[in-house]
Amino acid sequence: MTEDDVITHVTALEGVVVWRASPGDGSPEIAWGDSFVYYSPDGTVPAATQPFATIVTKDYPDDVSSQLHRPGTYRVNIHAGTDAAARALAQQQDTEHTGAQPGGSELAAADALRPHPTYGRAGWLAVINPGERTTALTRALLTAAWESARSRYQRSS
Repeated sequence: MTEDDVITHVTALEGVVVWRASPGDGSPEIAWGDSFVYYSPDGTVPAATQPFATIVTKDYPDDVSSQLHRPGTYRVNIHAGTDAAARALAQQQDTEHTGAQPGGSELAAADALRPHPTYGRAGWLAVINPGERTTALTRALLTAAWESARSRYQRSS
């Protein structure tokens, strides 16, 4: 699954806006090239809403464990919510028949679902370069995050 595949998946969902930070748009330089995915049926980037998913292409000063400085490496971050994140991680652990939690260099392993290195406690999940093992799960989690974002929007309208 490429970055473009992720964007194609989310933009096929109703009301999604993908904003890619770039020079001249007011975003900080560190964010340039990263994509932010919002539910916004009016087609604009909402001013007071957090994205439900992001695609990051580089390490941030307080977030280097994924080693995104490697060529061709990106990370999909998905706000699943704390309960859904716990279920997804437990399901993956059951599927893999391992009791090990990602740690050390495992945090930089591709094609594995893990808690977001910074926002995992807030229900964010992360997958570096989704591949054969995680593409279907990544798509399902993105769709569920979209459904949650849409529901929050509808409740607040």
